[in-house]
Amino acid sequence: MAVALACCLWLSTGAVAGPVAKNPCVGTVERPADGVTVLSVQGYNESGKQPAMLVGVGPTGEILWVHHNAERFGAVWSYDVDPMANGNVFVTAAVRGGKTVVYEFDPRTQEAVRSVEFDIADTHDADLIDGGSEILVANMRNYNETVGENDARIFVYNRTRDEIVWQWQFHEQTDFEKERGADYTKAWTHVNDLDEIAPGRYLVSPRNFDQALLVNRSTKEIEMRLGSDDYDVLNRQHNPDYLESRNGTPRFWSPTATTTGSWSTPRRARIGVKRGRSEQTLDWPRDADRLPSGNTLVTDTKNERVAEVIPEGTLVWEFYAPWLPYDAARLTHVEESAGPTMRDENATGLHEITDSAGLHADDGDLAACHATLREARGLTDARRAFYGEETEDAGARNSTG
Repeated sequence: MAVALACCLWLSTGAVAGPVAKNPCVGTVERPADGVTVLSVQGYNESGKQPAMLVGVGPTGEILWVHHNAERFGAVWSYDVDPMANGNVFVTAAVRGGKTVVYEFDPRTQEAVRSVEFDIADTHDADLIDGGSEILVANMRNYNETVGENDARIFVYNRTRDEIVWQWQFHEQTDFEKERGADYTKAWTHVNDLDEIAPGRYLVSPRNFDQALLVNRSTKEIEMRLGSDDYDVLNRQHNPDYLESRNGTPRFWSPTATTTGSWSTPRRARIGVKRGRSEQTLDWPRDADRLPSGNTLVTDTKNERVAEVIPEGTLVWEFYAPWLPYDAARLTHVEESAGPTMRDENATGLHEITDSAGLHADDGDLAACHATLREARGLTDARRAFYGEETEDAGARNSTG
């Protein structure tokens, strides 16, 4: 099957729009979101390390809860978050001691239901597969000093057997020479994302190879590949997703580090990053999910925000979360990126974004937002009002992080 790349680009912003902010983190809200949005805040700014956390945001920008995984799990960096069918969130975080913890988090009780700690460092993504009985893990930093080999890999951990039952190592593939990418002794591949798109078929993102790969678990063969050595297709992609057009045509799409000029919805396009801090550009977007509505939820990392944009380019929902949001997902949708392709939407052309609140242009606005999130603990009054809970009943849980 031929592989095409279809996605979108959000770069410029315009006039302030939306309601008056209910809190200092609310940007534009032209339309309520179709459910709760969970944000993973990595935790860093130019002045130094900041706390990692997860934030639950209501349809009109209400802060429903804040989970401080830096306090609860010793998380150094907060990474991928995945919605679950039961309403919980599956979380990946790097923790002290060069290890990784993955856990199921219940937003209603603010408790971790199940957790597993892996003796591997700085893992950006792990996903539940096989009905939750196994965990698919992207093992980025795995240099073997004894033999001088980089064992960067993806692997499957069986929760019942408490052991790794399958792995796929990059150095076993003749395509990948050790000189490629970053320092061979460190994050050589920088494999930052993986998804099971069908039973036993894994979409893998070795960022430093500028490729997205579809790996077959049974054969260990690369069945599909997008990208090449010349950066013409992908350039330092992040969190690629797999979509299928209504006619069954497979498509990969991903934020990349390619610079272009505005929101773009041609039938063969990509998300681009324009480097440098500016009110008029995206700055290091690291996730973009196609929603069932056809809109796209973009995590604009260095602009400290998550925003929803329609195919024609108008920004309709925006929430700020300093410092360095890494990932965002709508809890309404178990499959984070399962909406239509731009071909299905008959969306083409270039469009300038309007209606951003532009809070990322003011360090004071960002500091006020960060202070609000940092001071919140567990369930908020807005969360109790949103779900119609009794204040006394939920108040006992408000002290949990």
